[in-house]
Amino acid sequence: MKTMSNVDVYAICTELKDTLKDARVDKAYQPTKDTVLIRFHIPGKGRTDVVFQAGTRVHTTQYPPENPKIPPSFPMLLRKHLKGGTITDVRQHHFDRIMELDIQKEHRYTLVVELFSKGNIILVDEEGTIILPLKRKLWQDRKISSKEIYKYPPENEFNPLKAEKEDIKKLFMDSDRDVVRTLAGSGLGGLYAEEIVLRSDVDKKKSATDLEEAELEAIYNAFQELFQPLKDHAFHPRIISGEKEDVLPLELRKYEGFESKTFETYNQAADEFYSSRVGEDIKKVHEDIWAREIGKYEKRMKIQLETLENFKKTIVESTIKGDALYAHYHEVQDMINTIMEARKNYSWAEVSSTIKKAKKHGAAGLESIEAVDKMGVMDLNLEGVRVQVDSNIGIPENAEKYYNKGKKAKRKINGVNIAIEKTQAEIDKAKNKREIAMEKVLVPQKRVRKELKWFEKLRWFVSSDGNLVIGGRDATTNEMVVKKHLENRDVYFHSDIHGAASVVVKGGEGEISEETLIEAASFSASFSSAWQKGFSTHDVYWVHPDQVSKTPQSGEFVAKGAFIIRGSRNYMRGVPLLVAVGIVDYEGERVMAGPPEAVSAYTDNYAVIKPGYTKKEEMARQIRNKIDNEGVLSIEDVVRVLPSGKCDFVDKRSLKWKR
Repeated sequence: MKTMSNVDVYAICTELKDTLKDARVDKAYQPTKDTVLIRFHIPGKGRTDVVFQAGTRVHTTQYPPENPKIPPSFPMLLRKHLKGGTITDVRQHHFDRIMELDIQKEHRYTLVVELFSKGNIILVDEEGTIILPLKRKLWQDRKISSKEIYKYPPENEFNPLKAEKEDIKKLFMDSDRDVVRTLAGSGLGGLYAEEIVLRSDVDKKKSATDLEEAELEAIYNAFQELFQPLKDHAFHPRIISGEKEDVLPLELRKYEGFESKTFETYNQAADEFYSSRVGEDIKKVHEDIWAREIGKYEKRMKIQLETLENFKKTIVESTIKGDALYAHYHEVQDMINTIMEARKNYSWAEVSSTIKKAKKHGAAGLESIEAVDKMGVMDLNLEGVRVQVDSNIGIPENAEKYYNKGKKAKRKINGVNIAIEKTQAEIDKAKNKREIAMEKVLVPQKRVRKELKWFEKLRWFVSSDGNLVIGGRDATTNEMVVKKHLENRDVYFHSDIHGAASVVVKGGEGEISEETLIEAASFSASFSSAWQKGFSTHDVYWVHPDQVSKTPQSGEFVAKGAFIIRGSRNYMRGVPLLVAVGIVDYEGERVMAGPPEAVSAYTDNYAVIKPGYTKKEEMARQIRNKIDNEGVLSIEDVVRVLPSGKCDFVDKRSLKWKR
């Protein structure tokens, strides 16, 4: 995969400096060994994800990768130190492949991202001391380890964005290489070195010290022409495809005639370019794992098939050899007699030597004997059939050995066939598992920012009788719910605990039913701090709109999102904390979270949860798998509607109400 160049890093830093202005750090994840994803909240814009892959890339992403269920230690440490911190600066270090992000909390932290070599991601405190690196690295003059002072790698003195004519001249005069290698080694890299010589029309293979004044002038002008858009922040982001694939923040002559696609920002271009390749890499990793798994069975199958073939061959050859002995019975018997007669006076070694000499001189009757070993076993060639005959036993016994060998092989064939069938079943089973598993491999999917209806920006559900019920998410939206949406025919609900949402039941044309009040009460209790505290039931109350006020009595103070309730309250005691989540059709298809009685009125496909011990992200993943057969929901869509805090599933069959 392409590694970002110095020019790429400059463009990314320039854009991120503006994009992440005043952004707050939300969470950090580590989806792969070398990759960290940090989620930011930008005032007025919402969530923005930035992916940092050590040694390769940095950019905003709309393709967030699947995160591990158990986060590694590095992102947890980032959360501990950086969560809630504000980005104050994003910069490139000395036109090098090093990016730095300053985050301000009670102290200032710097996240250093190294994109050279195999790269690193390092958290540094305001004193320059390393808190923790993604990878611990030790060199003779540089230590990347906790509690060490962070040191930059040796810097290249030449900065192409600030280079004057004399700087370029000095670069070439101090070089012992040709023009293009000198430029590439200055920090430009091969691509931009080639672009400079292309624009200057200078022979790239010419020795750097042999350049004439006019050629130096041409190279200087090429520098100005190429990098002025960088200085002006006038990027031309594009992805090159076809014979060559690349992503660039600038338009290059080297790629004239190539197919290209332009983007509004370089971050967008980089996201499309890298994320597609990350998906391919993820699939390849899983495919390789399954290839090894299936390969084990295929290797076993190969051995079993070879064994089967050998047994079949043994049956045929053994029968031929046994038959050959009977076909040459008298000839073989004469040879055995000759050998045994000689054995009376000589050792087996002497017999073997004598036979060799006799054959050499053309002695008759010994043509079929090729060798005799020290145990008296003769190697015979009976008209092309090679057999071994033990001269110590008769021909029938020798033939029976071959016939028995064939019978033994025949008996084993049945067992081998059974083993082959089992192995084939294992291969088929593994291949089926692979197909199912590969379908479930979650490659990064583009997260498209959805246009939310006004009520989706709040907590909401539709009661079983059709009333819209809305609630605040925080102090700001609590204010909005009451000041903007509470009307005379409505009812106001609040859970009797600090940290509860303001809930409004929209009255509509008719009276609000008892069923809707009960459902709104459950909704109010569930979306309060009682859920985080693990309560199973809680008390709520409801009042009429004219009882809700923001005007304090003399000496009173009303915090943002809080209201004064005047008059008597209608309490509902022991309201259960239960939330059902399902996809409903309400002004279009959307995910709704509310009391089980309400959600079940609009869909049969829903999940019910209660306060528990499973993290929201994991529950969201499981809920999506239960209710989303069409794949229309993202994890974030489900997380958005869940109560604040951990939860667990409830068996719908255990609920007391029926519908």
